[in-house]
Amino acid sequence: MVCPVAAPKILVVDDEPTVREVVAQYLVRDGYEVRELDRGDLVEAAVAQFQPDLIVLDIMLPGASGLDFLRRTDRHRVPVILLTARVEEPDRVLGLELGADDYITKPFSPRELVARVRTVLRRAQPAPPDTVATLQFDGLQLDLPAREVLVDGEPVALTAKEFDLLAFMAKAPRQVFSRAQLLHHVWDSSPDFQDPATVTVHVRRLRNKIEADPEHARWITTVWGVGYRFEP
Repeated sequence: MVCPVAAPKILVVDDEPTVREVVAQYLVRDGYEVRELDRGDLVEAAVAQFQPDLIVLDIMLPGASGLDFLRRTDRHRVPVILLTARVEEPDRVLGLELGADDYITKPFSPRELVARVRTVLRRAQPAPPDTVATLQFDGLQLDLPAREVLVDGEPVALTAKEFDLLAFMAKAPRQVFSRAQLLHHVWDSSPDFQDPATVTVHVRRLRNKIEADPEHARWITTVWGVGYRFEP
């Protein structure tokens, strides 16, 4: 007897009822279980009770902002997609710095949001068992199925997107990738829909977590005028 697979659970947090209704409708249509919330100060309790697989989180919320939630849960392991207004670029960057995996600007296409949800969830899944299990370098180890990283034998907590970026580059050592290429391969997006600064922010976060001296990176180096590469 084959047990039915539980639908992924999405927590949608936005104080605009129309936005919540449309987003929830499209997500349910795509097979997700959805819970809606309209206040930022209730997110942590909802996460503990609902245990979502992903959070769609507006930045501007009554009670507490989406950024406040990210600040209070610096080590959270639930992927987060931020909803932002186009005028909130500093907040978008700060959200990425605080651990958000992706963002989408208002007004947005519900189909694009569902596609982003699908992509973030897919990349957060364990690697298939027949792929290479471990990438081992001098002082750096990536366990791909477990999505774990060790630096000098010590575990390092990465967000889903940070791990995706590191693993993608580590699988192609010394190959230079532009920001546009990284957006395409890691975010399944392009500069038409995503700010290339997203890559810059994630690289900076990664360096702060895995590099002994982030200002003089050992693993992820900058190729000026081109992009980044992983040094084995």
